[in-house]
Amino acid sequence: MPVQYEGVRQEHVAVRTHAGLFDVSHMGQVETSGPGAEAFLQHVLSNDVGKLPVRGAQYSVMCREDGGVLDDLFTYRLDEDRYLTVTNAANHERDCAWLVEHAIEFDVSVMDVAFEHAMLALQGPRAREILSAHLDGAAPPRMHAGRARVAGVDCLVCGTGYTGEDGVELLLPPEGAPTVWDALTVAGAAPAGLGARDTLRLEACFHLYGNDLSEDRNPIEAGLAWCCKLDTGFIGSDAIRSAGEPSERLVPFAFTGPGIPRSGNSVNTAHGPGLVTSGTFSPVLRTGIGLAYLRPPNAAEVGDAVEVDIRGRRGGATVVRPPFVDRSPR
Repeated sequence: MPVQYEGVRQEHVAVRTHAGLFDVSHMGQVETSGPGAEAFLQHVLSNDVGKLPVRGAQYSVMCREDGGVLDDLFTYRLDEDRYLTVTNAANHERDCAWLVEHAIEFDVSVMDVAFEHAMLALQGPRAREILSAHLDGAAPPRMHAGRARVAGVDCLVCGTGYTGEDGVELLLPPEGAPTVWDALTVAGAAPAGLGARDTLRLEACFHLYGNDLSEDRNPIEAGLAWCCKLDTGFIGSDAIRSAGEPSERLVPFAFTGPGIPRSGNSVNTAHGPGLVTSGTFSPVLRTGIGLAYLRPPNAAEVGDAVEVDIRGRRGGATVVRPPFVDRSPR
């Protein structure tokens, strides 16, 4: 996946105003099937897998026994006893090994199927319109998935994405990816790279594993309590419950003056220190934005002023309510 094609800003704006197409084939996929598939995934994933309907999609995290986050994942229920889980590229081999290790006590098959899939993400307010010109079948609503042919290629079409815009992600045979890519770009989708993917996800306050999520912090500190159903007993749930109130909290902030925050910058508040985990310049808001862990967790609330140290210069910022840019369909 290239960092950029025409340019990060141009690609970012194209996704926010029209549609962009990302080649995210570096992502991994794991298929889980068998009579014990639901029980197994409920054991290893933080969300309530039992509430995931056939052709539904669900976000969750996978934790160690101590509650540290191993990865954040999307799982699609393809059939009653068959699921497809998308992993982050850098974590894929480790995730597969973890899943295989913990599947021993379940009547389930766990298979690494990353080599069977390319993955394209068509995102933006006109994404579905562009898709419809080449779609034989129905496009699923948000947080659902279904099979259809796109430009003559059989795809799993998923109503998910990482930009905050409406759109779809397509899982398809690798040999069919060039055909679908060409058809969608000719129809008007702008090729978009890794740079725009990062600025878009940060405007939407979506987490990036390795920056905002890691084995060193639990999902509650990261603001992901909504996808952690402790009563399901997933691996790490006991440790998360016993940890009680988090010792730090991930918060979004926006600069009130010049400057662009970057991961690793220190943050000063009236009540304690913090650390920037993600930062960039927002092409929509035309200012620097970022995410930072603050300690203690109540060190700053929405509207409070903070200072970010950028190479010895302090930049003024304000804690804001997430997301920075809300483009979710109403």
